Amino acid sequence: MKFRKNAALGDSGVAGIPGHFEGKGLGGKSGALRAAIFGANDGLVSNLALIMGVAGATSNIHVVLLAGIAGLLAGAFSMGAGEFISMRVQRDVFENLLAYERRELEEQPDEELAELIAIYETKGIPAELARATAEAVHSNPAITLDTHAREELGLDPDDLGSPWGAAISSFITFSFGAIIPLAPFMLLRGTTAVVVAVVLSLGTLFAIGGFMTIFTGKNFAMQGMKMAVLGGAAALITWLVGGALGVNVA
Repeated sequence: MKFRKNAALGDSGVAGIPGHFEGKGLGGKSGALRAAIFGANDGLVSNLALIMGVAGATSNIHVVLLAGIAGLLAGAFSMGAGEFISMRVQRDVFENLLAYERRELEEQPDEELAELIAIYETKGIPAELARATAEAVHSNPAITLDTHAREELGLDPDDLGSPWGAAISSFITFSFGAIIPLAPFMLLRGTTAVVVAVVLSLGTLFAIGGFMTIFTGKNFAMQGMKMAVLGGAAALITWLVGGALGVNVA
């Protein structure tokens, strides 16, 4: 944590960015994988719940299909736009932090050197070696900003996040998830379509939950079951609500 900088900036931080952002490990990530996982999950659960709600209210297959297609398109565009804006703001924040760090290196090189030495010492590096390492870094302008960005800000200057990558990934995976409960109604009718849509959706949710354990390290079956139960609960609730309300379509 750069106490000197935060103290000078007060609570406002860097150009309006909260001071506690600095030094908190804000490493940039593309966001594409995160957007893909949540996009598929959100697309499947939201469209399954929507379709089940409409199917519970009416047996008119055209109404169910219309609702499912509308849910797919609206959700996919919404998710894509949301991810783009979110990643764009994150990237702007990171670029602003890097610009501030660059100015400090130009205007206060001695203080920046002292900060880097202190960082190395807090990592257990002996004082003399810490100073020698920091001076070696500062002797090479090509790596000075990169090193300070990683050590002080927790940023990778080469990976600040891709707004378009996150948006496109989210759009595609939401559409993929949303079409799973919709597809059976394109081929089947009545109760058969409902049952196939539910089974196919819950099986996919189980697989998504299990896949996420690659990153979380948790139990495959437990996480898969948790995802399937939550998705099934959402579908059941909307089905019951749709059935209770009911509609007549001429």
